[in-house]
Amino acid sequence: MKRVFLSFADEDTLKVKNLMPLLSSPEYDLDFYEGPLDIDIDAQGADVIKRAIGEKIVKCSIVVCLIGENTHNSKWVDSQLEKNRNKGNRIIAMALKGTQDAVLPAVIREENLTFYPWDPPRLKKLIAEDTKKLFNNSS
Repeated sequence: MKRVFLSFADEDTLKVKNLMPLLSSPEYDLDFYEGPLDIDIDAQGADVIKRAIGEKIVKCSIVVCLIGENTHNSKWVDSQLEKNRNKGNRIIAMALKGTQDAVLPAVIREENLTFYPWDPPRLKKLIAEDTKKLFNNSS
């Protein structure tokens, strides 16, 4: 079973939770940090959150970044994507339902990753792919 980490901006938490039934699959296990990320990533006390997120990322081999209109402003998303890139996890970038256009987070731009429109069947296919490629940067 593949373990998949979901990365998304704190402001999109409700949207992501509402999408969970669409994203569920017996072939993989979704994991994400469920605590509030509305504190500054550099604030005192943020280390506890960083550690908790890091423990989840270590257990995963794929990260799906669900992108809304302001995801690029989230230092937490940037940190999560950077940790996944450093670990060698495959990164998939997909728009949240209803998002047509967005500025992409730095790691996704730097790696020239494909930004997929919202499409749960395609996401399941991308996750299921047994690829040696570190990043999904082709359609």
